[in-house]
Amino acid sequence: MNNYLKEIADACGITKKMTFHTSRHTFATTVTLSNGAPIETVGKMLGHRNLRTTQHYARILEKKVSEDMRVLRQRFAATSNQDQSTTLSNLK
Repeated sequence: MNNYLKEIADACGITKKMTFHTSRHTFATTVTLSNGAPIETVGKMLGHRNLRTTQHYARILEKKVSEDMRVLRQRFAATSNQDQSTTLSNLK
């Protein structure tokens, strides 16, 4: 498996040492978590029985945390705007 990954890395111009472990880690962080897949789903895909294993194995990217906070702010803003509209409607 590692030899095949090295061939792919060479073809792509990747100089980092490629192993089965680095490919699983990259899949968990770059492909799944950073694209919004829930950590529980990632754990299942990796065959982990315990979520703690996935939490140690796949680090949460700062980009993902920032994106999650942006979505949360939007939800709070939408809720706040709805509350204000309801209050204004009740005053009329």
